[in-house]
Amino acid sequence: MKYLTENGAKKIRDELVSRIKKRKEIAQAIKEAKELGDLSENAEYSEAKSQQRENEGRIIYLENVIRTYRVVDKKMSNGKIGLDSIIEVENKKLDKKTTFHIVGSNEADPVSGKISNESPIGKAFLGKKNGDEVEIVLVNGKKINYKILNLR
Repeated sequence: MKYLTENGAKKIRDELVSRIKKRKEIAQAIKEAKELGDLSENAEYSEAKSQQRENEGRIIYLENVIRTYRVVDKKMSNGKIGLDSIIEVENKKLDKKTTFHIVGSNEADPVSGKISNESPIGKAFLGKKNGDEVEIVLVNGKKINYKILNLR
């Protein structure tokens, strides 16, 4: 099963509403382009049809996410790291503190500290609590050790 945070689900729903509204704009652009004449050499028509295909594909994807993903109830964590947890950890070897936000794979953005619950790092933290030490084996075989300092 795939998961979303409540915030991630809201973003998906908001984008879906926006994309559905965009349908009308694209349909109007297609209508106006058709009125220009010969469709075989009509750049405006080709561009509008391309936008329509992209928009409809994204709508199908978003509807599928809403239908198949489960929104996580953060209240059920019982002091353990789960989806939508924000954790501060320390890598003692590097004497470096890092903050991670555990999110569903659909929401992951490692550059901003949002890591997927399906990633090696995310999986290693799930179910742990403050004070636990975690050894993470990355895809390249490298090991990283973290101590969990704070769970929010």
